[in-house]
Amino acid sequence: MLIANPFHDGERLVQQRFGESETAERNGRIIADTIMEGALKFIQQQPMVVLGSVDEQQNVWASVMFGSPSFMTAVNQRSVEFDLTIAAPNWQDLFWANIDRNSQIGMLVIELATRRRLRINGKATCPSKERLYVDVAESYPNCPKYITRRHMTRNQGTVNSLEEPRTGRTLEPIQRAFIATADMFFVASAHPSRGVDASHRGGNPGFIRVLDDSTLRIPDYTGNGMFNTLGNFVENPRAGLVFLDFERGRSLQLIGRPEILWELDDSTHETGGTQRYWNLKVEKWIETSLPQLFEWELLDYSPYNPS
Repeated sequence: MLIANPFHDGERLVQQRFGESETAERNGRIIADTIMEGALKFIQQQPMVVLGSVDEQQNVWASVMFGSPSFMTAVNQRSVEFDLTIAAPNWQDLFWANIDRNSQIGMLVIELATRRRLRINGKATCPSKERLYVDVAESYPNCPKYITRRHMTRNQGTVNSLEEPRTGRTLEPIQRAFIATADMFFVASAHPSRGVDASHRGGNPGFIRVLDDSTLRIPDYTGNGMFNTLGNFVENPRAGLVFLDFERGRSLQLIGRPEILWELDDSTHETGGTQRYWNLKVEKWIETSLPQLFEWELLDYSPYNPS
């Protein structure tokens, strides 16, 4: 069933500020409290999912889980089941402790090779290390803009054991260099009562500016006009980012405070004309290895990326 009033005050404020209210209302008609029937098979085919969660200090975290295709199954349009016995969960990831305290999560099911993506928000329960269940509260597809296509090939070897995570509060030189050349990341945000959201951000390498060892600047391109992420930032200025280093097999999670820069000079056309940016003041990072289930081949960058 479609959701009659899918936007909260923060989203509406941003929509109105940029004259996107009509666009948001039109695009918001696809937001439903069930998964669209045509997406059920898509979910089961995917080997990765992005997960957003909130910790006991109300920090928002973005995580990524990998597994064999069919490790995620939409049991029906209102429920998703994870078979963790054929996944590669990182049990040290804060996601698991977070959902014990706060079951609200955001999911982004994304297929990089085809640029297809589906957002699902809901409540998670994990009764054992074999199963994770998600009750769907909200679901809708997203457009393919700004996604770098990558082809995935399954490795024939066994899954590597994950190393102990490293943590810090200021970004190290190798991390800053990686972020400065990244072409994508995932971001989680949350509303105090409406739940958690997980989303994708992408562009040409270098689209993120590293201002110093704890500050990033991210352009906000033209999108669907709904402003789910920025709207959450207005109501709750906390963000979780996760970067995947496919070359080195690393995952870098960041949490921090976002600041929206509403109308900044954009003489270099970094924003594609929106003049919108947001800064992230990094408060903590966690770096760990990725499970070596797959090899990734970069195919091409999105034709929609600002040049």
